[in-house]
Amino acid sequence: MHTVTADLTHGTAVRISTGTHTWAADEPIDAGGTDLGPNPYELLLGSLAACTAITLGMYAERKGWGLDAVSARFTYTKIHADDCATCDDDATGWLDHVTTEIFLDGDLTDEARARLADIATRCPVHKTLEHGIHFEEQVVAG
Repeated sequence: MHTVTADLTHGTAVRISTGTHTWAADEPIDAGGTDLGPNPYELLLGSLAACTAITLGMYAERKGWGLDAVSARFTYTKIHADDCATCDDDATGWLDHVTTEIFLDGDLTDEARARLADIATRCPVHKTLEHGIHFEEQVVAG
């Protein structure tokens, strides 16, 4: 089980903690924040990018492939459903859209690169986001 706590410190600034690690999140200045840290969507994309890079590195190491470096870039946008060529016909309104770019450096065969491209979509965070999350929510008044 993983537990993360976020405490609003002032304005939109938040201190996030796992008990072992602490970091900040905030909204950018143009959104009324003080830009003390990444915004929540940047943190989400950071989790996805980190998981992807780790997964690819571990897979290549296990296979003994010469992967020297991995860089994963994810970009989040909202697109209108009418502009989405791959959306279901029932899609209406706005859709969350993530663009992925994976950069691999090393002495890799075309087959290894193709396999790593496939593995990139199999990191645990990617699978969680793709399949959805069940939320059990409780608001506790102090």
